[in-house]
Amino acid sequence: METTVLILLPIAGAVALWFAPWLTPRAAGGFALLVALAELAFWIGTALNFDFGAAEPQAGADRVWFADLDVAYRVGLHDYTLWLVGLTAVGTAAAVGYGFWVGRERAGVYLSLLLFLEGATVGVFAAQDLVLFYVFWEAMLIPLYVLIGVWGGPGRLGATVKFVVYTMAGSLLMLVAIIAAGLQAGTFDMTSAAGRGSSTWIFLGFAAAFAVKAPLFPFHGWLPDAYRESPPEVAAVLSGVISKTAAYGFLAIAIPFYPGPAEDWRVPALVLASIGLVYGSLLAFRAPDVRGVVAYSSLAQMNLILIGLFAANASGYTGALLQMVNHGLISAALFLLAGAIERRASTGQLVLLGGLARGRPVLATILITTGVIALAVPGSSAFAAEFLVLNGAFAVGWGWAVVGAIAIVLAAMYMLRLVSAVLHENVGSAVPAEALDLRPAEVGVIAPLVVVLLALSFWPAAITDRLSGALF
Repeated sequence: METTVLILLPIAGAVALWFAPWLTPRAAGGFALLVALAELAFWIGTALNFDFGAAEPQAGADRVWFADLDVAYRVGLHDYTLWLVGLTAVGTAAAVGYGFWVGRERAGVYLSLLLFLEGATVGVFAAQDLVLFYVFWEAMLIPLYVLIGVWGGPGRLGATVKFVVYTMAGSLLMLVAIIAAGLQAGTFDMTSAAGRGSSTWIFLGFAAAFAVKAPLFPFHGWLPDAYRESPPEVAAVLSGVISKTAAYGFLAIAIPFYPGPAEDWRVPALVLASIGLVYGSLLAFRAPDVRGVVAYSSLAQMNLILIGLFAANASGYTGALLQMVNHGLISAALFLLAGAIERRASTGQLVLLGGLARGRPVLATILITTGVIALAVPGSSAFAAEFLVLNGAFAVGWGWAVVGAIAIVLAAMYMLRLVSAVLHENVGSAVPAEALDLRPAEVGVIAPLVVVLLALSFWPAAITDRLSGALF
């Protein structure tokens, strides 16, 4: 029952925002933030009562829709999906809070779309039926189309078209794969169908759909424009949360449903992921703007996560899951910081920035802290996750671990370049002398993301030691 509440609470809040006669945009925004915080509080309550020793889904529900095809409303949470739902709740609360503070045009509709997106995303993580999984997967796309296409930047039309073309192609492949998988297994129940598939083509259909959504190399053509043209809080959710639904798809469907084809395609997948990891890191180092650095670093990190998943061992899976949470928080914080920088300088171009640390200690502290965690210094949660991923990759072949280690060095280079270009060097021509430090509302939105990262850095076992073994 708790899982159903986690799905329906933000959707109900979205419906209320659509139809209730709000007197002012601030009232609508306050209600949206209240709903997002209530979702987060309910998740905390669910986590406190969760049995981390159980391998079966918990807090779920099962209602048959079509008995002949064994299609049902089946939802529940595994220990690993619990953390991804928590990431969704934290990331969406930060995005709603930022959008509320900025004061988006038609705030009620805008924030309702973010809440609807949250409910659909939780549904993807919680679904235990393939048809239901697809319904929630498609439901995620609707608010994203509108949020980018209506509230995006000057190039939003082109960004939306690319996003639609790529995602629709992936969705059609997934639909075909789901129908074939269900008919082949005789059930759409994800628990019953796991490990029973042997079709390479169905596996590739799922893999292509997830690779597009992540995105992974070479399916990332929609990424630069979508991340640059989205409002900062939408880019934060898209990179920090939505991309994790694709990694979850590999983790919970593609690899465990089709272990034979996954093993056969392990080397090609690791080759593409290794290329994408280095390629994304190099593009991030050369990106001319703040959002470009964060966007391409996301491409690199998602490929690193894929290396952990296709290592197909306990260390790789555990590291990949921890890195999903780490990257979600880091990416969300960096995109919101990019939005704060753009509000002050009216640009994110690195050549026009510089010197923002002077007189702005809060901005400098939060950006440096996030950047240091992102470049995976020893003692950070990102270091713990990447160490586990490389350890898992080394068990498959030392070459994969070497590529990962090289990418860690490249990550340090592009993050240090970002921090230096924004905070240090000479004051850029686009930085007004009167530009303010982060306002209390901005700190209240971004700082909790960094605090969670710091907490995970002190105690990564909060996640890694609370996995029942259902993953591996």
